[in-house]
Amino acid sequence: QVQLVESGGGLVQPGGSLTLSCATSGMIFSIYAMGWYRQAPGKEREVVATIFSRGGTHYADSVKGRFTISRDNAKSTMYLQMNSLKPEDTAVYYCNSVPPEILAASWGQGTQVTVSS
Repeated sequence: QVQLVESGGGLVQPGGSLTLSCATSGMIFSIYAMGWYRQAPGKEREVVATIFSRGGTHYADSVKGRFTISRDNAKSTMYLQMNSLKPEDTAVYYCNSVPPEILAASWGQGTQVTVSS
């Protein structure tokens, strides 16, 4: 059974930084393109960063230059370094395969990121 566990969120002031982690189990992590998604109140869930199995990356325009996605295949873990955070980055952040239908795993509980002064 695939499990996805997000952690590392919190309350941070505008301009601050956070690093999120996604610990996975029950899957061959290294073969999947993985992504960080976020869902703000009243909005649909969107993918903000993708890392492919060979390490290539892609970012949504809204986070490009501020967020960095990475993966450690030996630890079956993915990360999201978030810098220069803005109030509009406030959301619950989730990890999953890209697209999520590939892994067909249940979404984890997510981790709340709140950017506020």
